[in-house]
Amino acid sequence: MANNFPPVNEIFDELDRFRDFCRYEGKVYNEASLYREGDQTWHEYKRYLAYHRNKNRRNNSGGRNFRN
Repeated sequence: MANNFPPVNEIFDELDRFRDFCRYEGKVYNEASLYREGDQTWHEYKRYLAYHRNKNRRNNSGGRNFRN
């Protein structure tokens, strides 16, 4: 048996986050779209996560700080 799958609790947590994304962004929610690379909604969800990850990284970087 392959051990390359995430633990069950992580799958359900990801499913809840995916459901919230679909609800807030007005996308069609389908559990089968989770982890499916060819699905448009899954692709948009990954882009959404990358945007927020980069936004947080940009805001929390110790580099330039223009605030007084």
